[in-house]
Amino acid sequence: MKKNILVIGGTGKTGHRVVEELFQLGQNVFVGSRKGSPSFDWDDFSTFAPALKGIDRAYIVYYPDLAVPGAKEAIEALTEAALHEGLEKVVLLSGKGEKEAEACEQIVANSGLNYTVVRASWFNQNFSEGAFLDFILARQVALPMPEAEIPFVDADDIAEVVTKVLLDDSYNGETITVTGPEKLTFEQSVEIMQRGIGKDIQYIPISIEEFKEGMKAAGLPDSYVWLFSYLFQDVLGNPANQLVSNDVERVLGRRATSFEEFVQKAALTGVWNQTVSGAI
Repeated sequence: MKKNILVIGGTGKTGHRVVEELFQLGQNVFVGSRKGSPSFDWDDFSTFAPALKGIDRAYIVYYPDLAVPGAKEAIEALTEAALHEGLEKVVLLSGKGEKEAEACEQIVANSGLNYTVVRASWFNQNFSEGAFLDFILARQVALPMPEAEIPFVDADDIAEVVTKVLLDDSYNGETITVTGPEKLTFEQSVEIMQRGIGKDIQYIPISIEEFKEGMKAAGLPDSYVWLFSYLFQDVLGNPANQLVSNDVERVLGRRATSFEEFVQKAALTGVWNQTVSGAI
């Protein structure tokens, strides 16, 4: 049966993939964004109800991250609007090992809505579509927390899991933790990219303070500097964030995408052959 599904953050890393998956399944998909019609703006709570009107189910991605100030209030307002508009179900994308994100999960869980939480580890695509792309293009990856072992998860896997749990009510009330199949340090991930791309890439371990100074020197706003400092120091430093889950395999019936498989696929697109625009 066709559903009217709103994908909030439908142009983002996981959102646009979920939109594509749902379209392929013949669902009626609406993208929640400022440019949408009606528009959806996390900073303007009055846009929530119009965007949810006539919607059956929604995928919720809060930008830039559930850890930032104001996220809890926005999620609370959204769930109230979703309940008022009679949504059947919502799926929230959350962050693995983030206390603030878990507080937002509880808001959704206690809202009275049917829900599933998809709690994700750090994305493979941070190296091909996100904050670390310029590092790869510059062939020097200068990042803190060299000792952290990260079960990087593929955005394609997240999107496939989200699509499945959006449409399958047997996952109602569950928290699905999505990770890759192995843990890697930044140095190990860089070594895999070096082999896959066929170019020399150096990993340079730096301190959190050095990383913050680099972001400030690049002209990034204080809110961005704070968020990335938090994600490195508090999230990567959290032992819970370094655990591998088998939930991708449990939900999809197949093994999660490995980092090496991600690199092989991304290398074919030529994304790492472009000219560097300036790293953090």
